[in-house]
Amino acid sequence: MSNDPLNVIFLWHMHQPDYRDAEAGRSMLPWVRLHGVKDYLDMVTILDDFPNVKQNFNLVPSLLDQLQGYVDGTLTDKDLELTIKKADTLTVEDRVHILGSFFHAHWDNMVKPFPRYWELLKMRGFHLAPEKLNATLNEVQRYFSTQDFLDLQVWYNIIWIDPVFREQYKLLPDLIRRGRNFSETDKVALLDIQQKILSQIIPAYRQRQESGRIELSTTPYYHPILPLLYDTNLAAVSQPHDPLPSLRFSHPEDVSAQIDKAVKRHEFYFGKAPVGMWPSEGSVCQEIMPFFKQAGIKWIATDEGILANSIGREVERNPAEIVKDPAAWYRSYQVDAGGSDGEIDVIFRDHLLSDLIGFVYSHWNEQQAADDFIRRLRDIKSAMGNQVKDRAVAVILDGENAWEHYPADGAPFLRELYGRLNDNPDFAAVTIGDFIEQRSEPAPKLKKIFPGSWINRNFRIWIGHQEDNLAWDYLGQARRELVIFEQQFKEKIKVDQDLQNNIKKAWEHIYIAEGSDWCWWYGDDHSSDNDIDFDKLFRQHLITVYNCINVAIPEHLHRPIIQADKTLYPNSEVTTFIDPKIDGEMGDYYEWRGAIAYDVAQFGGAMHRAEYLVKEIFYGVNREKFFIRIDVERKLLTEDKYRIDLNIVNGRQNKLHCEIYSPDDSEQLFLFYENLQTKRNCKIDERTAGESPAYFAAESIIELALSFKDLTLNPGDDLNFSITINQQGHEVQRIPASGYLHLIVPDPNLEDRMWYV
Repeated sequence: MSNDPLNVIFLWHMHQPDYRDAEAGRSMLPWVRLHGVKDYLDMVTILDDFPNVKQNFNLVPSLLDQLQGYVDGTLTDKDLELTIKKADTLTVEDRVHILGSFFHAHWDNMVKPFPRYWELLKMRGFHLAPEKLNATLNEVQRYFSTQDFLDLQVWYNIIWIDPVFREQYKLLPDLIRRGRNFSETDKVALLDIQQKILSQIIPAYRQRQESGRIELSTTPYYHPILPLLYDTNLAAVSQPHDPLPSLRFSHPEDVSAQIDKAVKRHEFYFGKAPVGMWPSEGSVCQEIMPFFKQAGIKWIATDEGILANSIGREVERNPAEIVKDPAAWYRSYQVDAGGSDGEIDVIFRDHLLSDLIGFVYSHWNEQQAADDFIRRLRDIKSAMGNQVKDRAVAVILDGENAWEHYPADGAPFLRELYGRLNDNPDFAAVTIGDFIEQRSEPAPKLKKIFPGSWINRNFRIWIGHQEDNLAWDYLGQARRELVIFEQQFKEKIKVDQDLQNNIKKAWEHIYIAEGSDWCWWYGDDHSSDNDIDFDKLFRQHLITVYNCINVAIPEHLHRPIIQADKTLYPNSEVTTFIDPKIDGEMGDYYEWRGAIAYDVAQFGGAMHRAEYLVKEIFYGVNREKFFIRIDVERKLLTEDKYRIDLNIVNGRQNKLHCEIYSPDDSEQLFLFYENLQTKRNCKIDERTAGESPAYFAAESIIELALSFKDLTLNPGDDLNFSITINQQGHEVQRIPASGYLHLIVPDPNLEDRMWYV
């Protein structure tokens, strides 16, 4: 192993959508404020205890603006307003909102540890049907006293404050110890602490940048997917079979505006312009490289998958998950950005190591997790031999959302990890700028960088689905109307200050609507409790554009883009029959060959998680049966007491519900099923083939076979289904995130028709 230390780059990306209402001056959702007191400050101050660990932080300008709004009092949100409001003055509407919103947290790590908070959640109920939510909460609120609501107001705000700060402010341990019967004075004092924490965030980052402990970088202002702003047709490179918006969106000038605005705003907050940038979602293409260079950006970062596609060579890992030929992969590359001195340095993240921190280690003991990470770094260094110099392993991930899945908000893990790096001569935790400046040899050059993002090397999250494409069309139409108005009233605009202000405001809302977050929630890739809010907010930004130029608002902007019930059609169709052995084991690979594979890890919520309980399912058919395989171990149900629900709906809206579960006092599994004709509960271990609509088994995986006859399905009929994973009445995962997966019941001659010589 080389005596040179292996450079390790951590880049923590701090981002929240721009939740500010287009007109009202309030934030539609509270997540900037709540993550502000939980994640942003302690992530940088923790470094004070590890002087040899340098870090990189990427701060999105629109996030900084929202943080500053809370600090100076120009921004609020409904949850904050209903926290401030005295409990004895809450209306029924207020109480319903509080019961619906004030338990939005990781229940196991942030609610259950506090008996009174857990008690309040049990009083409210764990799983509330969305279609009856308001009616249910309206009934439930009658059983909550004024003191219950006051305690809930306090607890919701306590648990979002990072445990580090709970120790620093004497009031917080006292409130936690008391647990209940809080006063209005307690609540006011708590909110004062919250405000103090928020006010320290931006100064803390600036101070540590000035002392050389961290490097700060930025992202295009409102977090847009730059290649799609440049030209939505670029998506066809990596998504050749996906439909694109009917109105091509191609505005390189908006790419320039989003980058330039970000650089200027970053300098405003931190006293110096950034030299680095994490393009939103690691989204890059060759065409936008000159815009980075023109703005003074010297380096950008993206995912290793983009490098693989750019050089036409896959990132291979051996069985121990070590990258083969690591000296070639763990280095910066230069990409031509035009001009005589027109190269941009590009850092490529290690996808596996980044995801381990983001999605896996939260389930591990912190010492084991830190040991595993260091072992992997040591293996990488060993595999490099004497080529360690000028190499760096880049770990780049979300710096906020992951930690609520960790005990104590991730601090024990980070302390273990940083402690091992701080005193270890084998590794050097460095800033990206220092790494590039200290390079002793020129970086290799890429002829062209592949267009894609860190997710699956394409842009499918943001374009290609009907909802995504509709959003792009609406955005393009609003932008076109604004440009036409400017051209038509060019002379009047020059002399009318009010009109100038309206035009400036309209462009700002165009730029906001170009942000990636809207299309993150459109389509079937991700879903949340706030999908409707995001849809409304996106359309409101476009409505504001029309209002600013006094042009009639198109009727379509008053209708939701989100479809109420989406059907997902597979990327591949059933072309052959399967007949797997239903034994709950992986078995022969060929058992499920010909089935449709649905990669759940591609879909999810805000973090695009890869740690879902179920990562992949397979489904297929033969002449008589529908088969489904759920890749999840039996112990998830017997030890952790999760429940799996399978819901099947045919074209006539006849339904079959299967529920697989283990009672609290049993290691056995049961299946409850019901349809219009039958209800039955039986042990899975009895292998009750022929006695129920479902033949099933569960060991290392779960397998089910269901008769088309029992499902009242005939050849040519639609079969729609979804799977939900539940724990303690709370839905923790749905496959797909909304709507149903779909297939058509085949006719008996399917294989004959699909056979070709």
